[in-house]
Amino acid sequence: MSEIRPFRIDIPQADVDDLRDRLARTRWGSEIPGQGWRRGVPVAYLRELARYWEREFDWRAAEARLNELPQFVTTVDGQDIHFAHVRSGNPAAVPLLISHDWPGSFALYLPVVEALRPDFHLVLVSNPGVAFSGPLTSAGWNTSRTATALNELMARLGYERYGVQGTGGGAAIAVEMGRQQPEKVVGVHVNGHITFPSGDPSDFAGLTEAEQERLQRLQEFRDDKMGFNVIQSTRPQTLAFGLHDSPAGQLAWIVEKFQEWTDPAAALPEDAVGRDLLLTNVSLYWFTGTAGSSANLYWEAAHDPAAWAPKEKSPVPLGVALGVTDITIRRFAERDTTVTHWTELPAGGNFLSAEEPKLYADDVRAFFTAH
Repeated sequence: MSEIRPFRIDIPQADVDDLRDRLARTRWGSEIPGQGWRRGVPVAYLRELARYWEREFDWRAAEARLNELPQFVTTVDGQDIHFAHVRSGNPAAVPLLISHDWPGSFALYLPVVEALRPDFHLVLVSNPGVAFSGPLTSAGWNTSRTATALNELMARLGYERYGVQGTGGGAAIAVEMGRQQPEKVVGVHVNGHITFPSGDPSDFAGLTEAEQERLQRLQEFRDDKMGFNVIQSTRPQTLAFGLHDSPAGQLAWIVEKFQEWTDPAAALPEDAVGRDLLLTNVSLYWFTGTAGSSANLYWEAAHDPAAWAPKEKSPVPLGVALGVTDITIRRFAERDTTVTHWTELPAGGNFLSAEEPKLYADDVRAFFTAH
C-alpha cells in the first residue's frame, strides 16, 4: 500500500516567468469579421484575457489560496492521485469525495469549502491525468478504473462509509464508485450528469416540455459542440503538442467550454465563475503539462466497450441537481440508478460549484441529510 504523502503547490518562478514570456510572444491569427463565438473563441476576447493572464493575474496569490487546503498525494495502481483533505470539526460529519469534470479541477470547489465543511469531511480529488494527478503513467484510465482508485483512496483515509459527489465526467465516476462499492457509498450526488436514451422509441413517450428542451440541447450538443470530444477521443496526442507549447492555445481550449457550458445569463466565462478562478483553473493545466493526459481520458472512454454496455442498476441512492444548461432526463437516470432526490435549479450551468456555490452547497447538504 502506498503511503499518503503531504503535498504543497510550489510552482518554480522560472515556470511563471516562462508562461508570461510565452503569452507576450503569442502569434495571433485573424478571424472572419462579425463571427462572435459562433466559430470559436473571438480573437479580441482571447487577446485581452491572455494579456490579463500575463500582466495582472497573480499566480502566487492563487497558489496561496489553494495551499490553504491541506493537500496530499498517494499512488494507486501506479498513478499518483492528488487530493485536498479538509476535515470538519463536526463529529457527525459525512466523508464526501468530490470528483470534477474536464476541463475543471479541484480549484473550482474553493467557493464551497467553507459552506460544506460544517457537515462534511471533504476529499477534493484531482482526477487521474489532471493537474497534480498527472501526467498519466499508463494507458487504461477509464471511468471504471478511476472509480476503483478513488474508492481505494477513501479506504486509505480510513473511511468505511462515505458519500460521493461528481460533476459531468466526474458524475460518471461517482455513479460507478457507488456501483462498485454499494456497501460503502451511502449516496451519490451529481450535477451536469449526462444520460442517454436506450434506443427504444418508448423512451420518448410522454416527455415533459422541459425534458423535450433538454433533449433538444443534447441534439444541439451532438451536432455543433462535439469538436473537442472528437479530437480528444481520437487523436489526443496530436492535440497535446499545441496545447502543451502554447498557453494561448491552452487558454482558448478551456475557455471555450466555460463559455458554452455555464449559465447563458452570463455573457462571458468570467462573468459566470470569476476571471481569477477561471485562470487559476487554466494555470493548473498549464503548469502541470496535463493537456495531453487529460485529453487521453476521452480516448479511454471512447475505446472502452464496457463504458457503453448495459449495466446493472445501481442500488445506491442518487441525488440530481440540474442547472439551467443540464440535459439529464429523469427516466433515463432512473433506468440506471436509484434516484431519490431531484432538484431543478433556477440558475447555474455545468460548473455549478463555482457559478452558484450556495445553490450547489444547499442541494448537496439536503441530499446527504436525508441519507
